[in-house]
Amino acid sequence: MLDTTLAALVSFFLIDPLQAEISKRLEAAGAPPAIFADVASCARTATPVIVERATGDPWWAATTAVGIWLGSTKPDAVLAEAAPACVPAIAAARPFLT
Repeated sequence: MLDTTLAALVSFFLIDPLQAEISKRLEAAGAPPAIFADVASCARTATPVIVERATGDPWWAATTAVGIWLGSTKPDAVLAEAAPACVPAIAAARPFLT
C-alpha cells in the first residue's frame, strides 16, 4: 500500500512534470511525430527506474522535481540519466529542445 502511494506521489510530482515539459518543448519546436513518440515511449519505459531511484533517494527526487518546476533542471537530462537507453531518442530530440 505504501509503495503504491509513494509511486503515485513520485509520478505526480516528478514524472508527470518531466514528461509534460519535454512534450511542451517538442510541440512548441515543431518536432516530427516520430521523435515525439520515441521520447514519450522512453519516458514511459523509464518510469519504474525513476520511481525506484526516487524512493531510494528522496533528496534527489525533491531537488529534481523542484528543479524541473523552476526550470533550472533540464528534463531531458534527467531522463537520459535515469534511462541510458533513451539517450539516442533524446539526442535526436535535442535540436528541438534547445
